[in-house]
Amino acid sequence: MLPNVWCPLSDARLKSTEVHFKHPEILYFLFLLLIPILVHLFQLRRFRKEYFTNVRFLQQLSVQTRKSSQLKKWLLLATRCLLLAAVVFAFAQPFFEAKEKNTSTNELFILLDNSYSMQAKGQKGELMRRVIEDLLAHTPEDQSFSLLTNTDDYWNTDIRSIRRDLQQLHYSALPFSLEAMMARVKAHHSPYKKDILVITDGHGITKRDLESIDKNANTYFIVPEAEQKSNVSVDSVYVTQVLDNFYEIEVALSAQGTIEHDIPISLFDNGSLVAKTLVRKELSEKTLRFNIPKKDFNGFVEIEDKGLVYDNALYFAITQPKRTAVMSIGDDAKAGFLKRIYTEDEFDYANVPVGALDYNRIENQDAIILNEPRELPQALQTTLKDFVSRGGNLVVIPAADANLANLNTFLSQFGSIKLNAPVPGKKRITKIAFNHPLYQTVFEKKIENFQYPEVTSAYPITTAAPAALSFDDQTPFLVALPAEVSSVYVFASPIDKTAGNFQNAPLIVPTFYNMAQNGGHAGVTALTIGDDRPFIAEAELGKDDIINVKNKREDFIPVQQILNTKVRLTFGAYPQEAGSFGVFSKGTLLRNIGFNYPRTEGDLTTDGAALLEGQTLADDAQSLFDRLHTDRTDNEIWKWFVALALLFLLTEVCIQKFVK
Repeated sequence: MLPNVWCPLSDARLKSTEVHFKHPEILYFLFLLLIPILVHLFQLRRFRKEYFTNVRFLQQLSVQTRKSSQLKKWLLLATRCLLLAAVVFAFAQPFFEAKEKNTSTNELFILLDNSYSMQAKGQKGELMRRVIEDLLAHTPEDQSFSLLTNTDDYWNTDIRSIRRDLQQLHYSALPFSLEAMMARVKAHHSPYKKDILVITDGHGITKRDLESIDKNANTYFIVPEAEQKSNVSVDSVYVTQVLDNFYEIEVALSAQGTIEHDIPISLFDNGSLVAKTLVRKELSEKTLRFNIPKKDFNGFVEIEDKGLVYDNALYFAITQPKRTAVMSIGDDAKAGFLKRIYTEDEFDYANVPVGALDYNRIENQDAIILNEPRELPQALQTTLKDFVSRGGNLVVIPAADANLANLNTFLSQFGSIKLNAPVPGKKRITKIAFNHPLYQTVFEKKIENFQYPEVTSAYPITTAAPAALSFDDQTPFLVALPAEVSSVYVFASPIDKTAGNFQNAPLIVPTFYNMAQNGGHAGVTALTIGDDRPFIAEAELGKDDIINVKNKREDFIPVQQILNTKVRLTFGAYPQEAGSFGVFSKGTLLRNIGFNYPRTEGDLTTDGAALLEGQTLADDAQSLFDRLHTDRTDNEIWKWFVALALLFLLTEVCIQKFVK
């Protein structure tokens, strides 16, 4: 058998391409070309004499016949040789070897972005729906692949098997993370090399994502582009003021891009419209205020926007507030300012000296304030540690002569923080962290000049935790240590009047008021889907009792832990859709809560697709699969030789008939 035969083509388009034959042994039959050559060289036919009366005419006719006969003979020889050669080449089955023949066995992975930014409108509708139609229409039915979305995996499947799943694919509240997707692909061990097709609008793509791309894989990108870049979203709702018969709530909106129309905004309670107004198109960030009756509220605020739909509604609930239980531990003489803040209409407040403290009362409190105790007994430290773990807020105000070793040992249970030896000297409190949870709802705008309070000495705090208030030298005055379901607040100096004038500052009221509030106790409840932070619900459950969360569309049981008269709930990835939900125990409604999609996908003006310019891009699935098929499939040309053989056969017939 002959080895694999090849010959270079002279065509400039294919000058680096080699011709191969599937059956090169057939080329031995090219020796048959000698047969027509021999037949034409040796005329085996015998000639017979014919007698004519007029030799003059016969001589002239003989000369003409001899010339045309010679031309016809050579034309037939060439045609028959070419015909025979074309037949031999056709049976040898020549082909051009594929450019990427070694990658024809690659395993295909399709990474489909189904985050809410793909809900934007393109030329032919929503980006994700258009991409799915493209995949369904142009993915070869015999093509095996694995499809990964933000939330789901379909391993080793084909387009027919997942057609229904793709048609019913929902948008995901989780943002698209190329790095996380690539990690899932790498975790799927395979003996084959990989082709990775990433379909995303580029929203949220970072340089770190591109660095996570497997260098040994062939990665392609399809980047659908939105025509509508503007979007308005409802970001938050919070209570700004509690009146005798009404709540004053504030709705915060944000806008990206150019807004061409006024935006209608509506407020619903239990499905009924309670208020409606119009937001002018000139907004970039806008807040609107509504007054609603002072009772339990379970509803949503909604806008009508031509941009993304998912962030047009924000679901929330307001539970009629109960009196918050606050206990301060310290001398009565230093608790006067706390009594003025924690009034009887909203708080159940009491001050107890350390020596007279009944530890059993601590578990029934919402907040504990350590008001300048010099030293904390070990039993109290253990009790407070358990109190914080069960959802209580703790405020630590150090005494001027505090036992720092004792206090630092206690604080180390809640995070990396240390109070150093006090430094005497006046220091002004000049910086407010307006985005800190303590102050998010306090100020309508940032204040740069206010009446700066000051202290006469301070304990320098060493910590990585964020400061809510800071001195003019940027060192912290008030630090918040985030616990799992609550917070621990630590001051850098005493609060009494001998240590400074913070008691007289207007800032002291919202600071201590908000430190005592517990998120599960009162106020607006608007949770974010996918947020792992626990939620505290008030409920007295038995050992085998469970809490379920449901509305008309979904019903699920969250992870829960009983904490005396409270329950710590963790929702994980549930629910799947935003909406108003009820928290139930044994069929009894405990309270209402609202779940919302994270607002991370709303800004369509950020162009992450610009980072993909150096990557291999395709216009759509059809062009990509055509390209892969062309590059990885041998181009068989034996059919062209069959056509040539037929052409030469037809040429021979014409020569026999028309050439005399």
